[in-house]
This record gives sequence, C-alpha cells and structure tokens, in this order.
Amino acid sequence: MGPSVMGIVNVTPDSFFAAARTPPRERAIARGVELFALGCDIVDVGGESTRPGARDVALDEELERVLDVVRALAPHGPVSIDTRKPEVARAAVGAGATVINDVSGGLVDLAGELGTGYVAMHSQGTPQTMQVAPHYDDVVAEVLDALDAMAAHARAVGVGQLWLDPGIGFGKSAEHNLALVAHCGDLVELARRHGAGVLVGNSRKRFLATLGPTALEVDERLEGSIATEAWALMSGAAMIRVHDAAAAVQLRELLSRPVAEVGP
Repeated sequence: MGPSVMGIVNVTPDSFFAAARTPPRERAIARGVELFALGCDIVDVGGESTRPGARDVALDEELERVLDVVRALAPHGPVSIDTRKPEVARAAVGAGATVINDVSGGLVDLAGELGTGYVAMHSQGTPQTMQVAPHYDDVVAEVLDALDAMAAHARAVGVGQLWLDPGIGFGKSAEHNLALVAHCGDLVELARRHGAGVLVGNSRKRFLATLGPTALEVDERLEGSIATEAWALMSGAAMIRVHDAAAAVQLRELLSRPVAEVGP
C-alpha cells in the first residue's frame, strides 16, 4: 500500500492559513466531504488552532465545534481528531473518529485504551511559548530520541496503528525545520523499527517563508509545501498532512507509479 494523504479540516476561526478555516459546522462538513472526493485517505478534524500564539479553547467550545463534524464525516471515510484534550478525543472517537492526532504527546494511554490509531508528535513548549527562541544542541538527534521513547511507550500501552510526526513548526526555528525535513529518511528508519509510519505536516508553514527572495506569505507557500512533501514521500514517509489536497493527491499518485509509467 502506498503513502496516504491526510486532508485538514480546521473548525476554527484562527487557523494560520485563512483558506483552511471552515466554521460554521456545515461548511466544515462540506469541506471534509470534498477532501474525500479529491482523494484524501483520511480527514483530520480540529477545533483548536495550535499555531504559534493561539489562544486555548474551552472544552465545551471545542466539543461543540468538532463532534457534529466528526459524526457527519465518519460515514465517508476515516476521520482523525486533532486535539490536546482527552475529553475531546474520547468523545470524538465515540462519534466515529478512528485516529487521535496528538500534538501534546499526552493522549497515548487513551489511544491504547480506546484501541485507536495514534499520531505521536514531537513538540517543545505550548502554542503560546513554543516559538520563543527554540533551542536544541542537535535538533535531529533530540527529536529522534524523543520520538523513539514515545513510540516505545505507545507500543507498551497497546497502540496498534502508529505514526511518528517530527512536529514541523512546533518549537523549532526555520533552520531546525529544514534540518528535520532533510533527515526525514532517518526518522523513517526509526519508525520502521517500531512498526510505525512517519507523518509529515509541512503544509504552508512559516519555515517555508524563507525559501523566496523575500518572505513568502501563507498563500505563496504552495510550491514549497509540495517540494518538501515530495521529499518526505521520496524518503519513505507514510502520510502527509495537507491543506492543498488536489495537488498533494496528484503528487502521491505520481510518486507511486513506476518510472516507466510516467515517462514520455
């Protein structure tokens, strides 16, 4: 089986990429259905932005944002819940989600208990603090060590489907992010030792702003997104998390075909 594309549905008013903001619920549901129609293998529903500086969302508000969306999308295909709150994760699984996408690293025991798939992501700090002078002595080694420990714990508590995410943009400078992208193959090797896959979420993120002659705005980062997603897939990543589903699905299909099929 080839790599998968995870389409993003942000049921939030403050996602860093304005085009991905899909409140109210009816619009979010329509976007999720569209993502499946475009070829996404799974749709990731989130009700709390985790961009740098984002405010925390109250539990009741997050539940209200996501549950009807998850419930409506689950009959169309696999749905993951992007949350830091165990109450939201549990309720979303009850509504039909089959994967917990956890930017906090704190929901692994719950995933084992519920028998869901689990995305273990590396992060440093909170959305309010993570981009305040992030520091590593060796970002690649430190992220790999942390994910190694997270994967071992996930297996120990009975998680079945497991993906490791280096956490691009979560407590990392542009240089840190580019180093992690460049070393995606090392993360793939680590994940395979745990019987896991690698999930990479580079889409439209701030580190891509450094790739132009002047700082690129969010709506100018499609090319950098596709280029780094291509590198991740060619390095063996199992899944890419994307805003631009049509382009990502075309990329996946192109890279999944034998060379002879895409020749002149």
